[in-house]
Amino acid sequence: MAAAAPTASDIAAWRAAAEAAAEAAAAVVRPLFRSGLAAELKGDRSPVTEADRAAEQAMRAVLAARCPGHGITGEEFGTTGPAARFRWVLDPIDGTRAFITGRPLFGTLLGLLDEGRPILGMIDQPVTGERWLALPGQKTEFRGPFGGRAGCRPCPTLDRAELSCTSPEMFPPADQARWRHLAAACGRTTFGGDCYAYGLLALGQIDVIAEADLKLWDWAALLPVIEGAGGRITDWQGRALREGCDGRVLAVGDAALLAPALALLTARP
Repeated sequence: MAAAAPTASDIAAWRAAAEAAAEAAAAVVRPLFRSGLAAELKGDRSPVTEADRAAEQAMRAVLAARCPGHGITGEEFGTTGPAARFRWVLDPIDGTRAFITGRPLFGTLLGLLDEGRPILGMIDQPVTGERWLALPGQKTEFRGPFGGRAGCRPCPTLDRAELSCTSPEMFPPADQARWRHLAAACGRTTFGGDCYAYGLLALGQIDVIAEADLKLWDWAALLPVIEGAGGRITDWQGRALREGCDGRVLAVGDAALLAPALALLTARP
């Protein structure tokens, strides 16, 4: 028997829970921004700070209280309730390198999975006060002090596209060659941004993002935000992102860019 579809009251409760969890994380992160916080290296050589851990703990406490039957997966503290139909996926600071160097190009990510499929996504920038929220069956919402509204822009050809990538160092050699093919076809390329770049794509400021080595907590919140703004996000084969995928992610604001971008990313190096 198919699971019952979420009701309006379910969705309202999830919105309230996500916003409360984001506020709890922001209360931890804001005072520590540009504070000279020390960073440690995890086993995968990525940095982690006191802010990452404390923010995730704060979010977990809020979600456990508001959604007691839900599971939670977080970058810093693993998974609880893995068999639950609904599971929150958390990245307390996506862009820790930016955070520890005082750049406001990071964000807190909250996603909600329904039987493994992302149905709710939030990108929250606690320093600038910007927030993107995508709820089931609804268009992405945006609020922030600098203006703008959610909605990907038309850009039918790659030669006019703004391409973004957090860092070319995330690619193994074969993927670097494929990525360079894509970059050569695009109008301009910029680096940096982590999840913030996906928020900019959802605002119509960026047209294409191609990255690799993304974990579930890196992309689960992004998928609803991008799709709710009218964009597309897949793996490098054009397949739907799923838990356990290889971490290669392609996001486009205009669906017309998907096929030509995929062709370049799958070409022989």
